[in-house]
Amino acid sequence: MTHDTHGGHGDDHGHGHIKLAYQPGLPLANGKLCLWLFLSTEIMFFAGLIGAYVVLRFGVPAGTWPHPHDVHLVEPIGAFNTFVLICSSVTIVLGLEAAKLNQSSMARLWLFATFVLGSVFLGVKMYEYNSKFSHGIYPSTPRSLIYDKADLNYASAVRQRLNDLATELAKKASAEAGEGQAAVPSEDQKRCEDLRDYLVFWAEQTAARSEDPARRQAALNSLAWFIYPREGHKPEKFLAAETKRMEREKTAITAELTAISSEQKSLDAKKAELEKRDAAEAGEELGATVKARARADEKALAANERLRRVEGWLGLVPELDKLEHGINDAYHSLRLPIHIPSGNMWASTYFLLTGFHAIHVAVGLLMFVLMLRYRLDASNAHLLENGGLYWHFVDLVWIFLFPLLYLF
Repeated sequence: MTHDTHGGHGDDHGHGHIKLAYQPGLPLANGKLCLWLFLSTEIMFFAGLIGAYVVLRFGVPAGTWPHPHDVHLVEPIGAFNTFVLICSSVTIVLGLEAAKLNQSSMARLWLFATFVLGSVFLGVKMYEYNSKFSHGIYPSTPRSLIYDKADLNYASAVRQRLNDLATELAKKASAEAGEGQAAVPSEDQKRCEDLRDYLVFWAEQTAARSEDPARRQAALNSLAWFIYPREGHKPEKFLAAETKRMEREKTAITAELTAISSEQKSLDAKKAELEKRDAAEAGEELGATVKARARADEKALAANERLRRVEGWLGLVPELDKLEHGINDAYHSLRLPIHIPSGNMWASTYFLLTGFHAIHVAVGLLMFVLMLRYRLDASNAHLLENGGLYWHFVDLVWIFLFPLLYLF
């Protein structure tokens, strides 16, 4: 401001006038300024989440982080969802341009299209979530179905689950049969008992008794693979070798049973001969013969049990090998524990990242519903502009999440 004091009063009769001009601190509307401040906090929030995921993902030992197909992540579905979200960012921009031109109806149409695309994104995400839940892949307390290691604890958990199912199904069969009638085991009950008595028993016995650490671990890995196969982890050579060993064992047990049967017949003949003699004369020898016959019976019983286990394994494993996606996928009601290295950590980070992103998408959809109540002309174009900024941020976060979760 200048004040002219020369030459008398002049036009303003000697009185100076102060002229003020308001200059805003920032060339932004208050609403947009608040939105940018909010987005700055959201950027820090998601940067922390994504940074933690990167540290955990690349900090584990090589080969121990689940591949996408191990946890039912389908890359084409994720790519489709990415395309849908990018299209929704385009439609919100088209809606803003229509509003600036006072084309209210067209702006509402583009906004509604954005809402539909966002809803499609959430629907696809729910479909993906369901595929995880149905296979027992989710964070849970004290634990989900996932075991990070295929060890004896894992095998014990599988056996306990099959025991519980078999007991439950047996009670159900007894209740359906009624009093005084023999219960007929269902197919599900027989399946549980076969898996427990043949597959799990073999894995536990091999892991507990074998002197070769590689063979012990291979047996447990085979059990895990039959239940929930992961691509590239089928123990083909080990199973082929075990099949040959089991066939040899079956032959040996059969020969042993033949020898025991001959021994039993010989002891029976000797017993019959001794019984014809005088009791006092044959008493001691007869007692020894009876004891020998009892021991032969015990050996026959043990050999028959071993033969049952071997024959059961040889009959069961080829059938399980034909299941393309494993026992759990073929028989959903079993829901047996599964082995995925670092699976629990993966589930925690996956659902944390995508869950928070899904919440932000849902908030955006709610915002669009509220905006549809207004007349979207030039006077309300700022609503679409601020809403678009938020939606672009949501889209940008997914652009980071998609390659991290689906491609690495």
